[in-house]
Amino acid sequence: MNTHTCLGIELGSTRIKAVLTDRHHRIIAQGAYDWENSLTKEGYWTYALSDAIAGVQKAYQQTADEYRSKIGQPLSKIDAIGISAMMHGYLPFDKNMEQLADFRTWRNTNTKEASEKLTELFSFAIPQRWSIAHLYQAILNKEEHVRRIAHLTTLAGYLHYRLTGRQCVGCGEASGMFPIDPETVDGHHVYDRTMAAKFNDILNKEGLPYQIEDILPQILDAGEDAGSLTPDGALLLDPTGTLRAGSLLCPCEGDAGTGMCATDSVLPRTGNVSAGTSIFAMIVLEKPLSRPYAEVDMVTTPDGKPTAMVHCNTCTSDLDAWIRLFGEFSEKAGLSLSKADLYKLFYQQALSGAKDGGGLLSYNYYAGEPVTGIESGSPLMMRRPDAVLDLPNFCRSLLYSAVSTLAIGMKRLSKNEGIKVDTLMCHGGLFKQPLVGQQMVASALRVQTAVMETAGEGGPWGMALLASYRLQKDRFSSLAEYLAKDVFADAKTTRTDPDPAEADGFDRYLDEYQKGLAAEKAAAEVFRAEKE
Repeated sequence: MNTHTCLGIELGSTRIKAVLTDRHHRIIAQGAYDWENSLTKEGYWTYALSDAIAGVQKAYQQTADEYRSKIGQPLSKIDAIGISAMMHGYLPFDKNMEQLADFRTWRNTNTKEASEKLTELFSFAIPQRWSIAHLYQAILNKEEHVRRIAHLTTLAGYLHYRLTGRQCVGCGEASGMFPIDPETVDGHHVYDRTMAAKFNDILNKEGLPYQIEDILPQILDAGEDAGSLTPDGALLLDPTGTLRAGSLLCPCEGDAGTGMCATDSVLPRTGNVSAGTSIFAMIVLEKPLSRPYAEVDMVTTPDGKPTAMVHCNTCTSDLDAWIRLFGEFSEKAGLSLSKADLYKLFYQQALSGAKDGGGLLSYNYYAGEPVTGIESGSPLMMRRPDAVLDLPNFCRSLLYSAVSTLAIGMKRLSKNEGIKVDTLMCHGGLFKQPLVGQQMVASALRVQTAVMETAGEGGPWGMALLASYRLQKDRFSSLAEYLAKDVFADAKTTRTDPDPAEADGFDRYLDEYQKGLAAEKAAAEVFRAEKE
């Protein structure tokens, strides 16, 4: 009989995953469900909420089935639960919690006007994917539904509400909806009061019947009481009726927050890189930035510490597409190569490529990329006439492309602010193959990188850690102490230092990459014009 069971669920860009852990944070059982975003006729990247619920149910059912198989009894009680999802975006509801507009994800880059105006108004960088940018853009567009908004939340916040009946989100997730006040009120974090007052002036001038604080969810720090699983919530998770109500819920978080927890990166001078469908780096700051940067989000850790985030919309999607093509070619040639074999071969070939990519340039932009000023995307591979077009250079160029936009943002931040980080912890699909992706990120960013033995567990495991912290918060002075002493005290870690020759080669690649952005922009414009 297992006690102290914790369930972490994360709705990622391509997969919904659930993990059930024991008292020692070991995974007892897990489940998953694949899903994909779609592009609406209005031009928004979205997921249907009905698909989100169906996916959560299927991931949970797989977890429950595996638990029954291993433990020999049904999964009827879970001590604590945490919900995570892709960050931010836009989910507006009326007073009856009826959805007013399609869920607009982080991938949308149609909020440039709102982002720029709010950044100027607040003197604080407001990224295009933040909830407040989406709301203001809808106001600027004179969208009818904005008058009827009673609740504005995120995908994680919505599912948390469905399980508990409470409108609340974790501090890290909240910080990507609207800026957080640097000063707490009665020991609790609140939305920035000065910026809220400025935005309320906009709402008043538009004649809208609410203030921004009225529609945003309550902010909770890691470990705080975020409600409990209601009978309706239990049936939503487990339509068979086996799961009992009463589980404690921790504050929901975005995938950035779960990544920080899963890599023990919540103290100043720590940081992590998450690389999958998108790629982002999180650096916990020792002091505030001197000024706002368009390519840097100011968010927080799950317990409210200021964090600089460089987020890029695309990472491994194009690399994955090319590997699928190679797999199709191998099948046509009568070869039998598994998906794992294809990825291993691809990464190994990249290691022997020229340090600067040999004159090949790859742009992995499926969508717009604010860090480089690209408004819409079109994957593009090009090369110099004298380039050496061979498989190693091709593979290295695709891997370089996966981290190039992040490197641009990080180098600006390091140069202008002198931010120091001791080690970047790496997790996500780019690092599943041992050492290769880790080494390239170390060289690209010129910083030591590390991968823990638990890195493959990912976001849902990080969410289960936060759920466990909810159960035992009183035992520790902080989230950092809990992670250091209870979770990662004996963790095995592989560290990699930058390779000077590879770092110099990547810099040469990045220089040509930035010069070639004009071609990427032109390609994206051509395909956008054809679509229109």
